[in-house]
Amino acid sequence: MRISQSATLAGFRRSVFSLSPVLVLALLASFSAPASAAKKIIFDTNPGTDDALALMLALNSPELDVRAITVVPGNVTAAMGLENALRMVSLANRCDIPVARGAQHPLFQKLITAEFWHGKNGLADIELPASKCKVDSRFGPDVIIQLVHASPHEITLLPVGPLTNIALAVEKDPSIVPLVKEVILMGGSISGGNVNAAAEANIYNDPEAAQIVFQAGWPLTMVGLEVGDQALFTHKYLDQLGQTHGQINDFIYSVLKFLLNLSGTFGAPGSPMYDPSAVAVAVDSTLVKVQEMAQCKSLRRC
Repeated sequence: MRISQSATLAGFRRSVFSLSPVLVLALLASFSAPASAAKKIIFDTNPGTDDALALMLALNSPELDVRAITVVPGNVTAAMGLENALRMVSLANRCDIPVARGAQHPLFQKLITAEFWHGKNGLADIELPASKCKVDSRFGPDVIIQLVHASPHEITLLPVGPLTNIALAVEKDPSIVPLVKEVILMGGSISGGNVNAAAEANIYNDPEAAQIVFQAGWPLTMVGLEVGDQALFTHKYLDQLGQTHGQINDFIYSVLKFLLNLSGTFGAPGSPMYDPSAVAVAVDSTLVKVQEMAQCKSLRRC
């Protein structure tokens, strides 16, 4: 179900129910279906441990056809994020997918990275083999613009990091807005933040970009902290995942073990699956219930 939008209010949908981490296990074991049967997505990411989980989930979900990966800074620098994306795409043997560098910094804010949570290299300090894939020469926002025009009303934008690249694409070519099928993003919260009392990290890292994206006028589903906080990946699921092996499986297992150990230092019973939850909603929107909400036209007057 899409959300219609009026001239005065930018509507968005808020995911409100829980999402089982079992889905992550099930989909990581799947194989790609023919691209013609899958939802076309552009995956915008700042890898990032949970971005890594989300990317591998997207690449191994037969319901999704990843048309491009665009990289934005956030969890790590733009350069590190690009290298991580290339290595993961290579690990998945998907060098056919364009991987493009995007913005190098937020629109106006100073870049704040989070290696303390994601490891020094952003991938839980796991050293993946050097990539066999090459970076696409195009600028990430230009890739978004070109693919949307090439497949009008068919592309779903799936950003799981700060919204800088999406905002730059809209600012450069606003005509893409009615041509995008939908936006499903991981970010935001209606009940409190994870950076401070109010702000979620992806929105906090580039609030001006977020305002552009939320007010653009396209169908938008916000998969916020409330969903990921209920989709806890626990040691029970890690033990299940550890019963099978393979390059991708072992990588995912190591990332999840890192996140579980990190969460455990704070007394948490599991690790929230924030970014994978957004991918799961793209795979099957019936996994969650959504509530239509209205956003103030001017955030300062909310």
